[in-house]
Amino acid sequence: MSMILGLYNYWIVIVLMMIGFYIIIAHGHLIKKIVGLNIFQTSVFIFYISLGKVEGGTAPIWQEGILLYSNPLPHVLILTAIVVGIATTALGLALTIRLKEAYGTIDEDEIQAMDNQDKESKPC
Repeated sequence: MSMILGLYNYWIVIVLMMIGFYIIIAHGHLIKKIVGLNIFQTSVFIFYISLGKVEGGTAPIWQEGILLYSNPLPHVLILTAIVVGIATTALGLALTIRLKEAYGTIDEDEIQAMDNQDKESKPC
């Protein structure tokens, strides 16, 4: 039981990942999908940061008597991933604004219905 509770950060990752995945799959509202994507990305960030922590490890600065260091690479990669995530969110929101201007709605099902209606009304 203590082993399961000792790995609580991995349980948080699983819960956040499933919440984000559910929001992306279950909702047709585009803003909700973007929020679900951000929750999913956050779970991946927490997962990689958890992998980078070494129990008893210190910062990778050479000192006398220290033999165990934590790997800084996952933390650096997460900084890059955060920037990419912000750019992805900004692009998604910009596209959502354009879809709202073009179709008058941001519901995925309504947009697809309008597209299908347009295709049926136009001759080939």
